[in-house]
Amino acid sequence: MSHSTPTSPQSPGTPAPSELSESSGDFAPAAIFWDMDGTLVNSEPLWGEAMYYLASLMGHSLTPDERAQTIGAAFPDMLRYMARISGVELTDADAAYYKAQLFSKIKDLFAQRLTMFPGVRVLLAELRRAGLPMLVTTNTQREVADSAITAIGREFFTDTICGDEVPQGKPAPDMYLEAARRVGAEPQQCLVFEDSTAGMTAALAAGCRVIGLPETDDISVPDGAVPITSLRGSAHRHLDGATAADVFAWFERLPAFRG
Repeated sequence: MSHSTPTSPQSPGTPAPSELSESSGDFAPAAIFWDMDGTLVNSEPLWGEAMYYLASLMGHSLTPDERAQTIGAAFPDMLRYMARISGVELTDADAAYYKAQLFSKIKDLFAQRLTMFPGVRVLLAELRRAGLPMLVTTNTQREVADSAITAIGREFFTDTICGDEVPQGKPAPDMYLEAARRVGAEPQQCLVFEDSTAGMTAALAAGCRVIGLPETDDISVPDGAVPITSLRGSAHRHLDGATAADVFAWFERLPAFRG
C-alpha cells in the first residue's frame, strides 16, 4: 500500500540539489531512504520492552544478547527466532496470538512514549524544500508503523514501504530495490540511513550508498557502509545539527557500488 504525498513547490530562496552541488562542490543523491526505528525515532528502547514482554509470554527470560539479535529484524524472522530460543513450537494460531500481543504492546508504547531524535525534523524539512525525494523504508509492519510515520511527518516523504509490503524484509535487499524503483533511480544513486546491521546489509545488497547510525559500538557496521562517526567525529552518533549541504557532502564521500 502506497502512502504518497504531493511534492510541494520549492520554497523561495531554497537551493535545489543541483544548485547546492554547484555552490559547494558536492552532489546530491537521487533520493534518500530512511529506516524508521532507531534512525528517525528513538523507538528501539520501546521495542526492547515489547520483546521482553513477548519472551515472558513464551515462558523465556530474554537476555540482552538475545534481544540484540532481534534489532532491525523482519517480524517473521524475529518471531521464529524468539520461538526457537524459548523452546516454543509455533502453530499458525500461536503465531497469530503472539503477533497480536506484541503489536498491541508496541502500539501502546508508541502512543505513550515515542520520540523523534533531535534535529531529524529540521533536516527532513530542509531536504524536502530542496526537492529531494525521500521514503521511509522500515521492517516494521504497516499496522504498527503508520502511527510513527504520522508522528514524524508524512508530508516529508514521497512514499513509505513497510516490512509486510515486500517479499522479504531486511536483511534481504527487496525493500531498497523497490524504493529505488518507485523513485525511478538506480540504487547506487540513492542514499540510505540505517541504524541496524540487518538494515545496512539490506541497503548494501541492493547497491545503495549507506550511512550507518549504530547506537552502540556493539552493532556491527558491514563493509561498504560508513558510520556517521567517520563523517562527523566520534561525538556524533546521530544527525542533530546536520544540514542538507552536509548530507550531500557525505554522499560524495561514500563508496559507490561496484557490482
